[in-house]
Amino acid sequence: MKYVIIGGDAAGMSAAMEILRNVEEAEITALERGEIYSYGQCGLPYVIDGRISSPENLIARSALEFRKRGIDARIRHEVQEIDFEAQVVKGQYQDEPFTVPYDKLLIATGASPTMPDWDGTHLENIHTVKTIPQMHELLESLQNVHHVTVLGAGYIALEVVEAMRERNLAVRLIHRGKQLMSLLDEQLAEHVLAEAQKQGVEVLLNEQVTGFTGIKQVEAVVTEQGSYPTDLVIVATGIKPNTAFADQLKQWDNGAIIVDEHMQTSLPNVYAAGDCVAHFHYVKGEYDYVALGTTANKQGRVAGLNMAGKATSFKGVAGTAILKFFDIGIGMTGVTSKDADKLGLAYDVYTHKANHIAGYYPDAQPIYLRMVVQKDTQKLLGLQAVGAGVDKRIDVFATALAAEMTLPDLLDIDLSYSPPFNGVWDPLLQIAKRYS
Repeated sequence: MKYVIIGGDAAGMSAAMEILRNVEEAEITALERGEIYSYGQCGLPYVIDGRISSPENLIARSALEFRKRGIDARIRHEVQEIDFEAQVVKGQYQDEPFTVPYDKLLIATGASPTMPDWDGTHLENIHTVKTIPQMHELLESLQNVHHVTVLGAGYIALEVVEAMRERNLAVRLIHRGKQLMSLLDEQLAEHVLAEAQKQGVEVLLNEQVTGFTGIKQVEAVVTEQGSYPTDLVIVATGIKPNTAFADQLKQWDNGAIIVDEHMQTSLPNVYAAGDCVAHFHYVKGEYDYVALGTTANKQGRVAGLNMAGKATSFKGVAGTAILKFFDIGIGMTGVTSKDADKLGLAYDVYTHKANHIAGYYPDAQPIYLRMVVQKDTQKLLGLQAVGAGVDKRIDVFATALAAEMTLPDLLDIDLSYSPPFNGVWDPLLQIAKRYS
């Protein structure tokens, strides 16, 4: 059996390893357009300030290690076309064409940062943060930089802002929207803005970027409101699935490939997983796009098992995510009130401020919670949290969502308690006790 995998990172190589474990004499060919396999993209921002000493520390396994395990892991092989009828993958390797036939194919091509069609994007010192080579270029550019401008207000943008401030650089953040972290309801986003300003970040909201000016390298960011001098720019305005060669497959609004619970696409013998696919959101009951490393690894495993003939299902995602931003955590799972409005759900919102540990214990910090609950049934729909101790509450609530629990059900969960870790009534249980 000939297996071909396009993409050598989380989803692709998770699948490859499952096939290797479960299919004797499997012929597995992995095609990676870059030179680096299996690295932790989510760790890249922490290389900027030295918390991770080198980008290479993020590499889990090299192409050579996969080859030693029996996988034909190729580098600099860029796929440009798939003949789904003939079951052949075509592309370029060092200016030479190549073709690879398959019996079963996995598309795990991930996503790439978007670069809007602004004036001056050709100037030096304008960067995106997605790959190890890009990180090396950024680190080199930072040597003589004093001021950085970050465009965007999502996960990567905020992580980069923090890392640049940790390097003691002046940082400006520009975002076209009215709040930081647009995935949050605005009531909690206010705390994120306050943290940014507390840390000395200049934040400009409701400003639409039009381009950049400079002679050789960027000297200013231009918006509809004005021009802002800077030494270096990070563009973190979003990502787009790498699916240009897969337009024969059923796709979602943004080009992400639609797959079923077995990671099968709309064509036979073709699977897809990771950031290049749309993800079924089981709280919303519809497809969404939630590109996370955890999901990519899980989907890769499920795809590999199904390609190996072992029927396995991927239930979907709840949109669970978390972010460290200076001294606070930002987390969410399920749906926000904005999501619930779009879905036409009848719901209640419960907000609560609490201490993340026992209030009398040293260094107790506030946590702000915003819980969405279905009206009448009190079925749990979503939670957002900003502050200290966010990870514990988001993970508990994500588990409750998977179990389809109600608000009163939270009171029956036997949560751990000790003053350094919690109060006798956890903040989640405080909400349940108050509103059930």
